[in-house]
Amino acid sequence: VQLQASGGGLVQPGGSLRLSCAASGSFFSVNDMGWYRQAPGKQRELVAAISSSDSSYYAESVKGQFTISRDNAKNTVFLQMNSLKPEDTAVYYCNADIDVVVDRTRRVLNFWGQGTQVTVSS
Repeated sequence: VQLQASGGGLVQPGGSLRLSCAASGSFFSVNDMGWYRQAPGKQRELVAAISSSDSSYYAESVKGQFTISRDNAKNTVFLQMNSLKPEDTAVYYCNADIDVVVDRTRRVLNFWGQGTQVTVSS
């Protein structure tokens, strides 16, 4: 199972970016999905998360600015980021709980994507 993130880049303050993360491989289902970010010298933090039934959570710092969504048919999660600020600069990682079979046992495991750099600068 792999999570492949894309969509990062360099954007000016006030601009927008849309991140995508797709799960691929052999699994039964993708449960909760989320986005974390880690800025230089800081701990990784949860930015937003969404359940398989579309219940969402946002960190206070991004409420009203970021929107998380998912396409269950494509096992993909999105993060629409608007009104970006320099303090949003970080590596963004997707994360998901995925229902898989390991050693003939069905279980839910947590997976991380490879990270995508978002830089907000003029």
